[in-house]
Amino acid sequence: MDGGLIQPPRGRSLGRVSLMEMKWTHLALVLLLFVSMTMTGCFIWQYRLPKREPGSSVREAVVEAEPMCPRYPDPVPLEHPIPVLKEALDKVDKFLRHTVRDPGLPAVSAIVTYNDTVLWTGNFGRRNGSDPTSPAPNEYTVYRIASLSKLFPTLMLYKLWEDGDVASLDDPLGRYVGNFSIRNPLAPGRTPGHRHSGDGMALSEKGAPTARPSPVTLRRMASQLSGLPRRLRSTNLLWKGSTEEALELLRDDVLVADPGTKCHYSNLAFSLLAHVLAEHSAEGNYQRWVSENILDRLAMEDTGFDITPPILSQMAVGVYGSGQVAPLYDLGWYRPSGQMYSTAADMAKLAMVLLGTYHRRLLEADTLKTMLTPLFQCAHSYFANKTGTPWEVNEQFGYDIVRKDGDLDGYSATFSLVPKLRLSFIVLMAGPRPQGEDLVSKTYGLLIPALETAFREAEKQLNPTPNPAPYVGYYTYANLTFYQIRAGPKGVLVMQQFGPHVEQLIPETYRTILLHYLEEHIFQVVFEKEYPCVLQLGSASVSLETQDRQLFHFYPFDSRGLSPGFDAPGLNTYSVMRIQHKPVFYT
Repeated sequence: MDGGLIQPPRGRSLGRVSLMEMKWTHLALVLLLFVSMTMTGCFIWQYRLPKREPGSSVREAVVEAEPMCPRYPDPVPLEHPIPVLKEALDKVDKFLRHTVRDPGLPAVSAIVTYNDTVLWTGNFGRRNGSDPTSPAPNEYTVYRIASLSKLFPTLMLYKLWEDGDVASLDDPLGRYVGNFSIRNPLAPGRTPGHRHSGDGMALSEKGAPTARPSPVTLRRMASQLSGLPRRLRSTNLLWKGSTEEALELLRDDVLVADPGTKCHYSNLAFSLLAHVLAEHSAEGNYQRWVSENILDRLAMEDTGFDITPPILSQMAVGVYGSGQVAPLYDLGWYRPSGQMYSTAADMAKLAMVLLGTYHRRLLEADTLKTMLTPLFQCAHSYFANKTGTPWEVNEQFGYDIVRKDGDLDGYSATFSLVPKLRLSFIVLMAGPRPQGEDLVSKTYGLLIPALETAFREAEKQLNPTPNPAPYVGYYTYANLTFYQIRAGPKGVLVMQQFGPHVEQLIPETYRTILLHYLEEHIFQVVFEKEYPCVLQLGSASVSLETQDRQLFHFYPFDSRGLSPGFDAPGLNTYSVMRIQHKPVFYT
């Protein structure tokens, strides 16, 4: 049922009544109070009757603490230092320091950002583990970033799409390279010899086209959903061939999964995507496009492909688990999938760009949202719960942890984001990643609860309305629930519910909300402090969580310059109307 917060009995403000009227009125009040305690409340205060499990009894019931809301507090500006956050970062520093070992992992550099601020940097060990005089690494020490390189073909795809050079993220690969063809023995309803051709049509064994678009799309290639093999047959990651040769090899190869149906890791997909997009838009030079359109634009000065002598002098020396120095080999045609190097400082810039908090821009906000959205739930056998472009996505504390891991001889790295919290954690290592524990999950296990606490304790930054006069006054929903709106000390509107029985049923703290001004006539409901998600009222309960952050849409001003009422469309509540004065209630 639509309607008011706590639905009290209808109030009367008409003066004296007869004894008979009083009896009928009293009966009606009791009846309405009973009805009000079982109906859905206005805005979001909704009642729930407690359920008993079969066979349970009151004596057996376990009383649990009521969870507090908001469950996922919004990020807010923070004034440092924040003790709870500092304590969590100190613990991160301590356990990462203990990951350094000799032999096996001589150098680690890590960085944490929130919004547009670096919260913490940690640099441990020595840049060259075999040299006792070697200095410690810092945030400008260069590491190979292995598969973090796959971020850049993905950024290229989204940038070309945003600029209109790619018509759709879901275009078939064949639209951009005419001679792409590969067999798909797992296609549903396939005919013998079924393969996908370069123009996006399905071909029969005799070459007759059928009207079926190729499902090997650009977005699936960037999200491990293309079904392409991990690498080209008869090649390794040092292969020095061309894209034409790669396409010829694919003509005699098969998809390992029907595209879009299974998460399957493929270096081939990212390298082919990068080279094809470069041929389409950058005269075949992928590295130059990345340098001009991403690295230079974001001032990522210590990130690139070619390990020159000046770069080598900045590098941490990568080793195998045995301590043996790993060779810095060139990945040839597979360079887009794993060749690049970078620093913690440069990767932090990229993280803030993807979170939309950096002062330089690469992609529009809507494009970033699309890029950071998980695409597909992976099977339990895959190493991530979900996949994205180009992300591996797992959940922690109810948040999507969007990450990309990279491992290459002598080096390992992780680039990770928590978009909802505007938080990032990057770790670069000159050796194989520690086994037995996930450094990223352990770090977020400390940081997320601390950051949530900081958000909840921070003073909310609310916008006052430019002119409170049109909104101040008394309102009612169907003469059942009543509200007063007034201007608070800082000009922010304060709304309080009142009326018969409401004061006794609901503590004043939870009958009072703030109205955050968004634009003319539009306000957002905000609770000033943490609140119980569900407020228990005897055998009934009221959901406060539903009301939080809902929008109030006030009506255009009348001839007196006053808003006649408002709607709360997210709560399916309409026609909350202004009344001339505070009503007087008789019992």
